[in-house]
Amino acid sequence: MEPDPSGPPHDPYAVLRNPDYRWFITSMGLVTLALQMQGLVVGWQVYVRTGDPLALGLVGLSEAMPFLAVALFGGHAADRMNRLRLCMASTLALALCSALLLGFTWRFTTGVAAKAVLPIYGIIFLTGIVRAFYRPANLALGTDLLPKELYANGSTWRVSVFHTGMVLGPAFGGLVYAWRGPVAAHALVMALLATGFLGLLPIRYPSRVVRAKEGSIFESLGEGLRFVFSQKLLLGAISLDLFAVLFGGAVAVLPVFAKEVLKTGPHGLGALRAAPALGSVLMGLTMAHLPPLRHAGRTLLLCVAGFGLAMIGFALSRSFLVSLLLLAASGAMDNVSVVLRATLLQTLTPERMLGRVSSVNQVFIGSSNEIGAFESGLAARLLGLVPSVLFGGCMTLLVVLFTSWRVPELRKMERIG
Repeated sequence: MEPDPSGPPHDPYAVLRNPDYRWFITSMGLVTLALQMQGLVVGWQVYVRTGDPLALGLVGLSEAMPFLAVALFGGHAADRMNRLRLCMASTLALALCSALLLGFTWRFTTGVAAKAVLPIYGIIFLTGIVRAFYRPANLALGTDLLPKELYANGSTWRVSVFHTGMVLGPAFGGLVYAWRGPVAAHALVMALLATGFLGLLPIRYPSRVVRAKEGSIFESLGEGLRFVFSQKLLLGAISLDLFAVLFGGAVAVLPVFAKEVLKTGPHGLGALRAAPALGSVLMGLTMAHLPPLRHAGRTLLLCVAGFGLAMIGFALSRSFLVSLLLLAASGAMDNVSVVLRATLLQTLTPERMLGRVSSVNQVFIGSSNEIGAFESGLAARLLGLVPSVLFGGCMTLLVVLFTSWRVPELRKMERIG
């Protein structure tokens, strides 16, 4: 991270001087906080009801399937509609899905129905549909609120706020679950999502939607896909993250690690879920105060490799403290990857295509978290808990080597923008 001798002095707080952007990242942070709480509460709920790690993977699959099915249409909508209004509508819909989880949990806490998980899968399925519209609209809206020269600074702060929500969400979720139970936890999630909706109201956003040329919706979607596949640097960065998250993540089986390996409860699970995000926040704050990265491509590859090594160490650890530190290190490495990829996407993509291109990115990246959760649960069932995470970490290292070989342009990339 060497300073650039040319150009104006680096201002780490440039985007925070924009009041509309402050409201935007506040709303996004609240939504992230709520969804991370919801993920922990639902995961612990399902595992307590079933005792089966595969059931945890099915939670991720039930969200990924609808997300994959409609994500491209969500990107099309973000390019055709007012992006602020689409963000507001999808945030409100997420709050309604949370209300359904609250109602189900409150109504069925005893008896045979207390073991039911199919309704939970169904509500998470609806959440996946809503997220397919929220994510591309959110990214495109955040880009619209900034000039191009602030994209990297905006990405750094957006990722930092996002991961702050990921730190606090699991921690709060675990504490509230342990203290007051799942009903109170779901109620808090619903309240946070509703507040996130209110946070969008003060944003002044004159719609800058550029109507696509005449043609069918499928021609519009095809245009976004063709653009991504024509950009070798962008495709390489997206594919690298896709397979690293698909194989390397261990979030879905953390409830099993917490209970069976590290011998802790929901509060300990909350700390484990929060650790990667804490590492990411610390790395994000560091990056915000430093000039833009040089040797960006090489740094990206090394950070993804570091993520894989941290996962291997986590699988072998039997110490709660060491496990927390390794998860935090994995989050720090992941932050650099996310910021670089987001800046690359914003820099290379024309404004009129941001919604569609970001939705293609989310098909690769966003769904990989949920598909990766299913892969983790299935691998834990077939290989055993620890061998499955070891396998994932080793596969991540192989993905880095393969990408470095097949996409030399990414390895040689210096600065973005």
